[in-house]
Amino acid sequence: MPADPNNQPFIGTIETSGRRYQVTCRVGFDGVEYVGRLWFSEEEWEDAGLPDRGAIPGKSREDVLSQARELSDEQLLLRYRRALSDKRRYLKLRRDTDEILTKIRYLNQIATSVRNGLLDEEGANQEIDLTEHQLHQCIQRLRDDAGLEG
Repeated sequence: MPADPNNQPFIGTIETSGRRYQVTCRVGFDGVEYVGRLWFSEEEWEDAGLPDRGAIPGKSREDVLSQARELSDEQLLLRYRRALSDKRRYLKLRRDTDEILTKIRYLNQIATSVRNGLLDEEGANQEIDLTEHQLHQCIQRLRDDAGLEG
């Protein structure tokens, strides 16, 4: 399944051991800075791919993506090898967990912004309702994704 270019923009392609891997970058905001993680996947793979545990921090989403695109093929290959050595067995469950944590952080960011007078309460309530709905959808997926390798 190809990565969603809005969620995980394409960074490049690497080749190793006769196989080609697409490199994408998932970017999240941790409340302090934007943090990107590279993902490596073969076109034939049906999952999101293999994540690199190394982070790429930045001041903005665009900053993180720019840094990721500046990595050389050799640097991407080293990150792929690191990701391969740290390969997780339950990638769907991990992806669900990461998404839940990201949404919880976002929910907290909205609530904090309202309390500090940076957002109006009505608009924030709509965003909170949407985020809460998305969290429920994530949680519903946990049952199906738990225990599945790959």
